[in-house]
Amino acid sequence: MDSGDRNGKGNGRRNGLAVRAEGLEKRYGEKRALDGFDLHVEQGTVHGLLGPNGAGKTTAVRILSTLVRLDGGRAEVAGADVVRESALVRGRIGLTGQYAAVDEILTGRQNLEMFGRLFHLGAKRAALRAQELLEQFHLEDAAEKGAGQYSGGMRRRLDLAASMILAPAVLFLDEPTTGLDPRSRLEVWDTVRGLVADGTTVLLTTQYLEEADRLASRVTVIDRGRAIADDTPDGLKNTVGGSHLDVVVRDHADLPAAVEAVSRVCDGEPLAVDVERRVQGAVTDRVAALTEVARTLRDEGVAVEDIGLRRPSLDDVFLRLTGQTSEPVEKMKEEVAA
Repeated sequence: MDSGDRNGKGNGRRNGLAVRAEGLEKRYGEKRALDGFDLHVEQGTVHGLLGPNGAGKTTAVRILSTLVRLDGGRAEVAGADVVRESALVRGRIGLTGQYAAVDEILTGRQNLEMFGRLFHLGAKRAALRAQELLEQFHLEDAAEKGAGQYSGGMRRRLDLAASMILAPAVLFLDEPTTGLDPRSRLEVWDTVRGLVADGTTVLLTTQYLEEADRLASRVTVIDRGRAIADDTPDGLKNTVGGSHLDVVVRDHADLPAAVEAVSRVCDGEPLAVDVERRVQGAVTDRVAALTEVARTLRDEGVAVEDIGLRRPSLDDVFLRLTGQTSEPVEKMKEEVAA
């Protein structure tokens, strides 16, 4: 039986779903960590799971990976029930936590061979699989170095390689780039894209909204143990509103003229930040609005320091959905200039 048969890649997933969770409940004393949580993850994709600290992200991952038993609801991962078929689930998944779980004394190759032996591959097969993973994760040149000499990005790639010993159908990544520098984060992102291209489904929890925006084809926002939104990144951004036109004038005295120009093209009232000499307004026809405001200000002799269009970010969505207000928006509300 090959690894694909053993781990369930391509087995038993219904309606194209690699993960199906319905009404998950988990209580710790009086606290409800999950309170009717639903999640559907399509196979062969990266699905982001976002939420504030304490929202239930890690609890959901622990239940789906069979580390914690649910108190209510039901869930299937890679076609197997997490309660009734937990052994099957464990054979079809990989799990990588927030911190690399590699032995820094052992070399990269020794780490992977050790994990292979722990998965009962036998010495010969473990060595062959280690070599395959070193090549796949571009670690051949560092294979004989101690993992303690690896950069943060290399250690994380080695950790991901270890979680792929059995080529899992579903890989859970719990904040995989925590503490990494920007270059190392890019390395991990490229690795994740490669895994998905090879058919692995990834459920990604992260505190970096840019990470979800760059990697995930769909995002679920969780708060207080419930899913409060589920859509593509662009779909979620559209819930906040369309594009925003930003104008920064050079002279503070020209701010009223900029407000008037933007008000002619924006949806609703524009917002002005007096101390920044900035005016912002939501617009529907992006190019036409930008062109008209630029022409109007030029004709009126208003010197513009900066002008451009900005789409809402996942940060805007996150803050809006979880009942918070981003500082820039709050600041503009407090400093509207007539």
